[in-house]
Amino acid sequence: MDYISRYQRCSANDYDNRRANFFGEMRLRSVFALSAAFVAGFAAHALLGTAEAKPASESPYAAMAQLGRVLTLVENDYVDPTDRTKLVNGAIEGMVDNLDPHSSYLPPHEYKQLQDDTEGKFAGIGVEVELREDAIIVLATIEGSPAERAGLKSGDRILAVDGQTIKEIGYDKLVRRMRGAPGTHVKLAVVHLGRADPMQIDVVRAEVHMLSVRGTMMPNGVAYVQVRQFQGNTHEEMQKVIAKLRAASPTIQGVLFDLRANPGGLVDQATAVADEFMDTGTIYTMRHRGQIVESASAHAGGAFVGLPTVVLMNAFSASASELVAGALQDSIHATVVGTRSWGKGVVQQIIDLPGGAGMKLTVSRYYTPSGHGVQGEGIFPDVLVEPNADAGTPMRENDIPNALPSEGSQSHDAGVRVTYDVPDGSSPDSLVARDLPNDPYKANDPVMKVGYETLLKKMGKQ
Repeated sequence: MDYISRYQRCSANDYDNRRANFFGEMRLRSVFALSAAFVAGFAAHALLGTAEAKPASESPYAAMAQLGRVLTLVENDYVDPTDRTKLVNGAIEGMVDNLDPHSSYLPPHEYKQLQDDTEGKFAGIGVEVELREDAIIVLATIEGSPAERAGLKSGDRILAVDGQTIKEIGYDKLVRRMRGAPGTHVKLAVVHLGRADPMQIDVVRAEVHMLSVRGTMMPNGVAYVQVRQFQGNTHEEMQKVIAKLRAASPTIQGVLFDLRANPGGLVDQATAVADEFMDTGTIYTMRHRGQIVESASAHAGGAFVGLPTVVLMNAFSASASELVAGALQDSIHATVVGTRSWGKGVVQQIIDLPGGAGMKLTVSRYYTPSGHGVQGEGIFPDVLVEPNADAGTPMRENDIPNALPSEGSQSHDAGVRVTYDVPDGSSPDSLVARDLPNDPYKANDPVMKVGYETLLKKMGKQ
């Protein structure tokens, strides 16, 4: 399974500073999507390789000897005493981090956080935020979270956390301060939307579980389904949402499928979600060193099979969400509306290491059913929806230093281009409905509106 690191929504302004964490995708243990035969064969090949006679310069032991010499010199001669564990961990981090932006060494505390995030839970206050000017803006609170119970709402401004501001410690550290052990307190300086004066709020942290799937019925029999990320139980959550939608409207005539700002996640969950739309055919293929090592196929009987479908995407839709969008675009001719996606088409395997640490290592690339390589390219929209004013070019995978290259540009003409106005002081990312919209025309969300109208045309209602 393919996992994205801790998910945070972010605006175009602060995205550049956090892109590596935002799209650091991983795989966990034995649930790796490659077959057991491939994993065993890969390990056997590595073992056989060490047994072959090689020149000393090619042997890994020569490199280890050099590392040992440097470690000894540093320990004996450095101006101050050193910590061997810190030195060795630094060497490992440097070696793995130099491969690509998504391979890395995970110390025990980071590995534990990854495991919690995979399950869609964490300890904190349960709020989605973005940076705007000198404040943290609340985008939404997670249902049932401490933040919701404390009265935080969309549009509120968080000026300080435990007395510290963005100017003092920076945005990332300030956001991390809102996390902490269940039962501990955090004090927020908050300006509620529509008010001028800040007030102090004491919030008790708790374990928070974020639902990854939401849905509602729209007019004309349109089911709106949003997947925020692919967690360990996303497919199960989606089945529950579908059951509620069918109870509200037994005759669903089309699906508006929202994957905007979905950073990816578990490939097995993404595959199961795509399978709900497909009756047959390939969902994706994976290649390791040029050879196909995995191919996922659809099964008959999906809940949305045969229904006209429109997929909403933006530049923050990445990895597993791109896998799903590419599968639906290629296999069932779903119409993709929005902007070109992030372009992360590589998969990481997580390897357990002694002492509770782990390593994520890029092991394969994935491709859409038509053979389109996602890495560095992304998924191109059929209907391009963008602001009238120049909002700047958003960061994407191929803008990250050391990113693995694409396999040749595959130009794609969207065919249809729609523009919209962005109010002064806002960003395109802020024009996304945070609450479930029963009527797309009442939501301040131009991309959703275009997607809905595109779907009505596919359904023959316009």
